[in-house]
Amino acid sequence: MQSVIIFASGGGSNANAIINYFKKNQTVLVSLIVCNNEDAGVLEIAKKNNVPFWVISKKTLEDKTIIDQLKEYKPSIIVLAGFLWKVPPTIIKAFRGRIINIHPSLLPKYGGKGMYGQNVHKAVIENKEQESGITIHYVNEAYDEGAVIMQAHCPVIPGEPAKELAQRVLKLEHFYLPRTIDLLLQSMN
Repeated sequence: MQSVIIFASGGGSNANAIINYFKKNQTVLVSLIVCNNEDAGVLEIAKKNNVPFWVISKKTLEDKTIIDQLKEYKPSIIVLAGFLWKVPPTIIKAFRGRIINIHPSLLPKYGGKGMYGQNVHKAVIENKEQESGITIHYVNEAYDEGAVIMQAHCPVIPGEPAKELAQRVLKLEHFYLPRTIDLLLQSMN
């Protein structure tokens, strides 16, 4: 059985897409959701789907014992799906090549500290970009600088509000993230 651990901070729509995608898969299990926000919607998604979850503090994330605790779940892959804290180098080192992130822009543009959610979409529109999209990439020690696994594009419609662009980008995330995870897991067999 391959194990997927999801780190999320917010509503959890990507976590929900991943859980639903793998629901009938007999060889892949979303085994844990790790969250840094006790009021996050992702926790309700975890409860509804009987997925164990942890609510962690910065101190917990930076404590080296978290590595052994994560290893108990035997993660094949760790997915950052809207997780807003930087992952400490100790965790990246322990799971190198097995931590991926979804970013709501075409990296390397609009990545880095503070570039998440509406901040990204507003910047894309303000800079009059012709297109936006998503990037799924490996996580390394620098924000949004790990090797790109895949990108998907969508047009930026002149005059549209950031909220509308965000909805189109989110549709790409929901479609491509679970499928990319699936392909990565298959390549690990």
